[in-house]
Amino acid sequence: MENILNKRKVRGVIKYLIWWKRFTVEHDSYEREENLENAKEIIVEFERRLNTKIRRQEKLDIVEERDFRRGELLEKYTAKILYRWDDRKFNEKYLRKLERNWWK
Repeated sequence: MENILNKRKVRGVIKYLIWWKRFTVEHDSYEREENLENAKEIIVEFERRLNTKIRRQEKLDIVEERDFRRGELLEKYTAKILYRWDDRKFNEKYLRKLERNWWK
């Protein structure tokens, strides 16, 4: 075994995609975790890299979501069209409610 390429869970069983030494890509195969007793260090290293990658992606998602929210706050005119508010009902109280609900 050279390296672990991927991981999946099928019917509650964890399987790792193994890149075998001196074999081509066609020979890569998913193996059960219990069949890889001699490769514990490689599994631990793969899990560490995977967790780092996931955390990095979650941070990027949070930043993108925050930037989207900041740029997409409805303005008074758009809110009037969407919610069919007329000028007599649309005042600062409604605008504050809209902003409060939007940021939740």
